[in-house]
Amino acid sequence: MKLNDHIVYEDDQLVAINKPAGMLSIQDRAGNPALKNLLQDKYGEIFTVHRLDKDTSGMIVFAKNETAHRQLSMLFEGRDVAKYYVGLVVGKPPYESGTVDIGLLEHPVRKGMMVANRKGKTSITDYEMLESFRQYTWMQFRIHTGRMHQIRVHMKDIGCPLVCDELYGDAKPVFLSGIKTKYNLSKEELEERPLLARLALHSYKLSFTLSGKEYNLEAEPPKDIRATLQQLRKNK
Repeated sequence: MKLNDHIVYEDDQLVAINKPAGMLSIQDRAGNPALKNLLQDKYGEIFTVHRLDKDTSGMIVFAKNETAHRQLSMLFEGRDVAKYYVGLVVGKPPYESGTVDIGLLEHPVRKGMMVANRKGKTSITDYEMLESFRQYTWMQFRIHTGRMHQIRVHMKDIGCPLVCDELYGDAKPVFLSGIKTKYNLSKEELEERPLLARLALHSYKLSFTLSGKEYNLEAEPPKDIRATLQQLRKNK
């Protein structure tokens, strides 16, 4: 990964990255390489403010100094950051827009998995349908809390799991043959390759005010999601 290609914005307080899917935000216990390692190589000292799941792409910010780190952390913890995501879900939600307000708890048996439970920690997700297709719906989410796997669990709870979700959905990739009615494999291909084979969730926008300066940071969805949407629109 070429770090400079993924830097969306930076100043003396922070650096904003469009994180690719499949990359850890910070190093795990196994010592696998992470985005923070690349930032440390470039800037030296860097501070973690929040995280994205490994399989989620999109906007993430890191602080460049202790003062910015403290202020940004307070903004995130105080719910003073508007956090928007976009994602492709299986099926169609019951309403064009709505709010899922149900607590989340760690799964009693499966480590690294969450469950919806009214006794869990407060978790609030607003959702809005952007485009509807035969099998899928392209949606926008705004999360008011930052619980682990929040959007993924909430979408499962309303019967519309995210596409390619291995934990909360069926993990099935999206193939062109499943979208296009008359699909033929090209002579050069031995087998069809999926259009989208990873969690279809992208951190799209972060908005906040830091030291009197207003930030509206946006990250374009990656190529695999854009290509999938293009084919869905073409074969609608």
